[in-house]
Amino acid sequence: MKYLGTLLLTGLLLAFVSCNDFSKQKKFLPPSTGSVNSLMVVMNTDLWQGPVGDTIRERFAANVVGLPWEEPLFSITQLPPRVFRGTALESRSILYVLRDTTSAAYVSKDVYAKPQRVTVVKGRNEQELISNIQRISDEAIAAYKNVEISEAQKRFARSLNKEKALEERFGIKLTIPSVYRVGKEEDNFVWIDRPVQKGTMNIIVYEMPMNSLTNDSTFVKDIVKMRDSIGKKYIPGPNEGTYMITEKYFAPYVFPAEIAGKKAVEVRGIWEIHGYPMAGPFLTYIINDKENDRRLVIEGFTFAPATEKRDYMFELEAIIRTLEIL
Repeated sequence: MKYLGTLLLTGLLLAFVSCNDFSKQKKFLPPSTGSVNSLMVVMNTDLWQGPVGDTIRERFAANVVGLPWEEPLFSITQLPPRVFRGTALESRSILYVLRDTTSAAYVSKDVYAKPQRVTVVKGRNEQELISNIQRISDEAIAAYKNVEISEAQKRFARSLNKEKALEERFGIKLTIPSVYRVGKEEDNFVWIDRPVQKGTMNIIVYEMPMNSLTNDSTFVKDIVKMRDSIGKKYIPGPNEGTYMITEKYFAPYVFPAEIAGKKAVEVRGIWEIHGYPMAGPFLTYIINDKENDRRLVIEGFTFAPATEKRDYMFELEAIIRTLEIL
């Protein structure tokens, strides 16, 4: 009996050590890799070339709203499962689609690398796969976007802009890379920008009264009027009498949002220069800051003619989403 007890105790200790070793191994994942807004799709080529692949492209390569021309949500690379190994496992965003004896769709976290999101879609036939992709797509897109924004924000921290204009004027803080610089600073307006190929990326900040933009029936028109008045006052074009306005012929897209724990409105659209042929995308957040009795407006916009702008606008969004109200 004593010998049997010793064996049982030894077995339990080995099992405990093995479990601990396994949990430690799971924690030590390689860093994920991949370009910004890229998606690795793992599925058989026959599925990719048929209706299942069409559904994936329809959902995950849909056009980003508020850009001057068509650009997809994600740049997709497709691999068959037999070659999904090595560095491909370390992709930051993965969509794995396979025929199976069960039907399922779910998003997992940090499976092969960290940070990482892996969406698995299973189905017994093509129709089940299509249905499951449609069902999980919004959740998966949100998961991919969140991990991309989080990763971008970590990269910003490597070299930060230390100017105090936003703190001194508005009592706020943004995590901004050092390549950005304050270009204009007035009582109720700060303009920060950085050079890019053929143009600039820009962030502007200003305040509006808390009682502005309260009429639901004219809400979008009032946002356009607000932007145009700020553009006329602070953002001149290249010639005398020219200035930034909202593109005249297409209303901007408006969505509910939350920034720094506060209710906000997200506005995406196209800006143009009144009286001059210049245009580009903008992303505006109007934040209800009740504690300070104001609507805080933070906008990112890009001028980069003949250049894809999806990733530029993504960087501006990632910066704005670091907002802290001090």
